[in-house]
Amino acid sequence: MHIPELKIGDLVAKIPIVQGGMGVGVSLSGLAAAVANCGGIGVISGVEPGFNLSYYKENKHKANLDGLTYHIRKAKELAPKGIIGVNIMTALTTFEDMVKVAVKEKIDIIFSGAGLPMKLPELVKGSFTKIAPIVSSGKVANLICKQWDRKHNYIPDAIVVEGPEAGGHLGFSLDDLYNKNITLKSIVSDVLNAIKPFEEKYNKKIPIIAGGGLFDGDDVYDIIKAGASAVQIGTRFVATYECDASNAFKNAYVDATKEDVTIIKSPVGLPGRALKNSFIDRVHSQEKRDPISCINCLKTCNPKETPYCIANALIQAQKGNLDQGFAFTGSQVYKINKITSVKNVIDELLERFSRE
Repeated sequence: MHIPELKIGDLVAKIPIVQGGMGVGVSLSGLAAAVANCGGIGVISGVEPGFNLSYYKENKHKANLDGLTYHIRKAKELAPKGIIGVNIMTALTTFEDMVKVAVKEKIDIIFSGAGLPMKLPELVKGSFTKIAPIVSSGKVANLICKQWDRKHNYIPDAIVVEGPEAGGHLGFSLDDLYNKNITLKSIVSDVLNAIKPFEEKYNKKIPIIAGGGLFDGDDVYDIIKAGASAVQIGTRFVATYECDASNAFKNAYVDATKEDVTIIKSPVGLPGRALKNSFIDRVHSQEKRDPISCINCLKTCNPKETPYCIANALIQAQKGNLDQGFAFTGSQVYKINKITSVKNVIDELLERFSRE
């Protein structure tokens, strides 16, 4: 089996690998450009991309718009022939403004999850930017396609399917996360069936990009054989030289054991998979919660009820202050044992295709 290209309309990635968007500051221009230069799709996280700017605390809205602009331009400068995307969560209070900035900067593709991005087609209208919702079931894929078709005469250019073993925020109930019958392959199959009528109506293929718990070449090969057009990989790219996080953050992945991987309740309103540490133990055991200085970054967050500010926790972790924050991760993180290059990771992921 030859290594398949990923075709999203007129976008053609030479290899079927999309790097997952990881915030805060884990996948910015450095990592995205490195993946794009290897022939995949590099993705900048749209979650607080301006956190390092000097005026972030005084004007977070402007800082994040400026940060996104900077990293899109920087990634394009570093990977002039590569494909660059951005991941913008629907749950962000600045969702529409961030999408408009990405479109203005001529981003190649926008990935959007953590909610239903029903207005996304309207926001990219008249541009060449592709849009790909992130779903966790055929039911959600059908709902998005039906709404986009009815309201915008548009269907997704691609769909990311995230399974229950993914890192970060998860679109599953806690019961579903532990249901062995719900697998990435089964969800891919459901989504393929759900989108078939829309593909036929528009005479357009909607490529499926599958992610969540994929670690090695066999995983990549098997899910593409099962019907996916490409894979989304996040965790493997954290432990790379080019990742934008601190070395302390990367080493937390290298040092992780299977027992360190846990499910947390996130202020976003979704469960999340993360590395257990003293911060998580502390915030979830506190009877009296410390006051939170809310930065109003998420539509779903209620600062009166949440035990911590997730934006601040992720910023601290990115900087290496893991006693003040935590790291999201996929289920297979414990298999990582070293920091290496993006190219080496990609070569390992694609090696299985050369064995036939």
